[in-house]
Amino acid sequence: MKLKLVEKTNPENLTSRVGDAIPPSGIREFFDIVYSMPDCISLGVGEPDFITPWRISDSGIFAIKDGYTHYTPNRGLPELRDLIASYLSGEYGVTCDPETELVVTMGVSQGLDLALRSILNPGDEVIIVEPCYVSYTANVSLLYGTPVIIPTYARDGFRIDLDLLKRSITEKTKAILLNYPANPTGATFDRELLEEIAGLAIQRNIIVISDEIYCSLAYEKPHFSIASIPEMKNRTIYMNGFSKSHAMTGWRLGFVVAPQFIMDIMMKIHQYTALCASSMAQYAAIEALRKGQKDVLAMKNEYCKRRNYIAGRFNEIGLTCPVPGGAFYVFPDVSSTGMSGREFALGLLKKEKVAVVPGDAFGACGEKHVRCSYATSMDNIREAMLRIERYVKQL
Repeated sequence: MKLKLVEKTNPENLTSRVGDAIPPSGIREFFDIVYSMPDCISLGVGEPDFITPWRISDSGIFAIKDGYTHYTPNRGLPELRDLIASYLSGEYGVTCDPETELVVTMGVSQGLDLALRSILNPGDEVIIVEPCYVSYTANVSLLYGTPVIIPTYARDGFRIDLDLLKRSITEKTKAILLNYPANPTGATFDRELLEEIAGLAIQRNIIVISDEIYCSLAYEKPHFSIASIPEMKNRTIYMNGFSKSHAMTGWRLGFVVAPQFIMDIMMKIHQYTALCASSMAQYAAIEALRKGQKDVLAMKNEYCKRRNYIAGRFNEIGLTCPVPGGAFYVFPDVSSTGMSGREFALGLLKKEKVAVVPGDAFGACGEKHVRCSYATSMDNIREAMLRIERYVKQL
């Protein structure tokens, strides 16, 4: 049968409207420029500069050599799930049944996708706290949900305004999405605030999705998880992973804890879309949880030194910079220069070859800021700050 050729096609009829409408990542869009520039110092990419500790890597290598290269159970290796459950209970008071309430994922990114797919119907609202990681609003929109933005500001320590949160809840609100310590601000939430949010969630029958990927990088104050509040066990989707804590970004390994009625749906979606996480990465993660905590602490101590230096230097230069409570980012205010964060970042890149991320990539309330990652060597940070100081003095 001969097909009838169509002379012209409308691209809008051949692609997803929602996919076409979402903007590209504000981080990746900017770094397309960076990668073409030699001698550029990057304070932009949010991943550890440390390589994966050797004992963890060796475990992955040995898994390959020993032939452990096949599919694992959909939920993940039983030994790994048991170790994760024990780690969460011992460190953060987060309890779960590793047989029914936990799944190992391909990073927290897949975990977020599974979480949202398992709870959202078209038109459901998800409250998102900005500035936030760039994928949050896009992931909600891709599922025909409605992002509802709660802005936070440096003058308040990027703390959530509870009155604004209450006013933002409607009959369509399905979930509140939290990230603490936060990307891009490094701010975190104390127990008192999280208990207030938990009370709202219980009162209004709302799920909390809690992205705690940076929990091992909380500095002066111990990390407190909303998932550890007993009354929140049946309405919290907890997400974490190995990328930031153990310098395992390329291994793509995370995990999600959720009540069984949600996890059952997540597992069906996971089975059809991913099957299982990498077997070699899972064997490496077993070693990470068994013997990797000294490495985590050593990296955390180094990040803390860098944090103190870079925040101090920004304040010396005259760019107000709160000292973050966690993660490995600072979020200085560049409004004293008379420029937006995007203008500042582009000018700094062009004149001094230092790459930072414009704050508006993380939401409109970040417009006067830039995000700088201190997950790079102290030598790079020192040189970058000299260049930034020179740039500001020339304005």
